[in-house]
Amino acid sequence: MSMYDESLVKPLREELTRLGVKELKTPAEVDSALKHAGTTLLVVNSVCGCAGGAARPGIALALKHSVRPDQSTTVFAGQDAEATARAREHLKPFPPSSPAIALLKAGKVVAMLERRDIEGRSPQDVATRLTSAFDQHCRATAR
Repeated sequence: MSMYDESLVKPLREELTRLGVKELKTPAEVDSALKHAGTTLLVVNSVCGCAGGAARPGIALALKHSVRPDQSTTVFAGQDAEATARAREHLKPFPPSSPAIALLKAGKVVAMLERRDIEGRSPQDVATRLTSAFDQHCRATAR
């Protein structure tokens, strides 16, 4: 059961899915996506103000960068509880955080932005942190 009415959350989901970020709605989808041998961006999306004011816009900016993860995925905290719980298992030892943005390589976290790293920051700040991680851990791909 979701914490918020889906009609209110749908536009918040679409901010990422419009960018080609794949929603993971079940624990099995999370496990499958995070088995990827390459790089995976995993976003724990939420309805909070810092998700809308900094995280999602920052992700949009970062995904325009020439170097990007092989795949970009998202779970929605407060909506897809089981998928979010499974995603958080993969993000340990980091504590649960909403929003959160992780970069994984071969299933291991190599960069993490927790709520404390997002809240009060600009979208450009978030994008800069992400693109720095992309440059360090991802390879340029033609898209």
